[in-house]
Amino acid sequence: MAERKINRKYKDRLFRLRFGSEEYKEDILSIYNALNGTSYRNVDDISITTIDDVIYIKMKNDVSLLLDGNMSLWEQQSSVNPNMPVRGLLYFGNLYDQYIKMNKLNIYGKKLQKIPTPEYIVFYNGEEDYEPITKLRLSDAFIHKNDSGDFEWTATVYNLNKGKNDELLAKCRPLSEYMELVNRIRDNQKNGMSVNDAVDSAVDSCIEDGIMSDFLTKHKAEVRNVCITEFDEKVYTDGIREEGRAEGLEQGIKSMIEVFKELGINQENASVKLKEKFNLDNTQALLYLKKYWI
Repeated sequence: MAERKINRKYKDRLFRLRFGSEEYKEDILSIYNALNGTSYRNVDDISITTIDDVIYIKMKNDVSLLLDGNMSLWEQQSSVNPNMPVRGLLYFGNLYDQYIKMNKLNIYGKKLQKIPTPEYIVFYNGEEDYEPITKLRLSDAFIHKNDSGDFEWTATVYNLNKGKNDELLAKCRPLSEYMELVNRIRDNQKNGMSVNDAVDSAVDSCIEDGIMSDFLTKHKAEVRNVCITEFDEKVYTDGIREEGRAEGLEQGIKSMIEVFKELGINQENASVKLKEKFNLDNTQALLYLKKYWI
């Protein structure tokens, strides 16, 4: 596989670049309202902080009061990741630690100290088929199965792809336009464009059509670099994954042939079994036998 060079200078993601800034707090409130059925409008009340790839919303200059009593974290993922509850647990552990210290809460006394309700949202926009809304639970990762619910943590995953959460996107223009740009880049790639050309064309067409036009015009160079890195990195990662699958298949066939030899199975029967086990045709099976039947 040819070596691909990824521009590590731009480690940000389009989602965080688009929504993780004080400059676009109106859009943040729009997403929050669409998710929670609320109608907050006063953007001056909130501030936006980013932790790694996560967007954290809090009330400005008042750490004791968070939006609607919730501690909200949002993260975007372009691949299915069942480990999000563990990640969320670690994020919130750090945030609660800060919250308790800054508010001087005595968690060692007899009085119950109230803390904000956690809300961990993951926006999925990858190309694998995924349910519209999925609840990922920490207990799924336990070595010993435990359905008691005594030790639970949840990440709620919203699939933003077409036909999955159209109602949510209809309520939230910023999120809908974000996905429109992503979809245009993907469509351009499917039509044979290189990553660079696919991004450039999608960004230009969105500006022309009034889709995130102010944001894209103002941050065009940065958006371009972030998107190229993000989509090029996906091609690179998918290539490595496919290469790994091929290597695993090769090793599996080699090991199976060694077993056949030890069991005294002749090459004709071995060929039949290889075809059945690994879904090979006659030519492939014979080539593997020739290669490993030493």
